[in-house]
Amino acid sequence: MRILLVEDQADLAHWLARALTASGYVIDVIHDGIAADNALKSEPYELLILDINLPRLSGEAILQRLRARHQTLPVLVLTARGELSDKVKGLEMGADDYLVKPFELDELEARIKALLRRHQGHEQPWLQCGALRYSKQEQLFELDGKLLTLTRREHSVLEALIRRKGQPMNRERLFSQVFGLDDNANPEAIEVYIHRLRKKLDGSNVAITTLRGLGYLLEQHHAP
Repeated sequence: MRILLVEDQADLAHWLARALTASGYVIDVIHDGIAADNALKSEPYELLILDINLPRLSGEAILQRLRARHQTLPVLVLTARGELSDKVKGLEMGADDYLVKPFELDELEARIKALLRRHQGHEQPWLQCGALRYSKQEQLFELDGKLLTLTRREHSVLEALIRRKGQPMNRERLFSQVFGLDDNANPEAIEVYIHRLRKKLDGSNVAITTLRGLGYLLEQHHAP
């Protein structure tokens, strides 16, 4: 689950990114409004956490541009502006939620989960491919009814694949779902995690198949 955090206070941004990364999210941090707007045009995100007071381009302008492009990802506004009129203005411009600084991390994480659930609409709360089952709410994998222990990167790779089960996903797109802009890695790193996941899925009726020229495919293998 990849999130863009746009916050010009470096210490706050670093603290939030570290905490949310520990909770299993892939976090990109940008401190500048223009850079954030450009990232939203080119990078795939599931959620935007947006400060209002930003250099070069305000959070309000970013939000207006985002909605003008008909991008529907949920937006959680973080701001020191706590007046009712400010909240109403932000919501009218297209924000989905509004959290006033200072705030508690537990509340932020609860709001993130609520926004992601709402954005998914009436989808099933879990995804399944053969014996592999993924709980969206708890963000846990089970294989043959038992908890599947994964590292954070392995989890992100497998989550991206199960969300597109039965459809190939090329290495570059998979890489963009797993690694943030500031991560010191290249797309070849995906092959390492695919290898590890194949070992953990070995012996089950689920496998990750490589389709030449198309990418990786998570699929169920049926007994002959």
